[in-house]
Amino acid sequence: MNINRKMFSVWAVAWIALPVWADVYKCVDEDGHVTYTNTKPSPKAKCSALSRDQRVSTVPGRSANVPSPAGFPKVNSDVQKVRDNDRRRILEQELATEQSNLEQAKKELADQEAIRTGDERNYQRVLDRLQPYKDKVALHERNLEALKKEIGNLR
Repeated sequence: MNINRKMFSVWAVAWIALPVWADVYKCVDEDGHVTYTNTKPSPKAKCSALSRDQRVSTVPGRSANVPSPAGFPKVNSDVQKVRDNDRRRILEQELATEQSNLEQAKKELADQEAIRTGDERNYQRVLDRLQPYKDKVALHERNLEALKKEIGNLR
């Protein structure tokens, strides 16, 4: 009985894991909007079936290895280097601005932590008052991490 269950589960997994071989159609409406579908389009629609090598990969992190069309504009390497340098400069300016904003937010938080008002006998009120300042510090820290990651991804 136990072997039958194992065989059935192996068979079920193998059956589910089979690749899907559905036809894919590219349809263009009167306004020029492109729609991809796997259902058979109506005869009056302007649709064409795509071959397997024309399909675009939908898996995140994978790009379809499709060459660009012949008339596709190309950027020469000098122009691209200028663009990359401009991007790096802009990101570094953003990083410097975000670092100063983080320092300012930390200073404001420290100032607020030093203040005790008479109506805050309950410590939860103190925490509620400080939470927006803590959120602002956390936001600037996340922004700094994202900018550092983006700068690290540059060529």
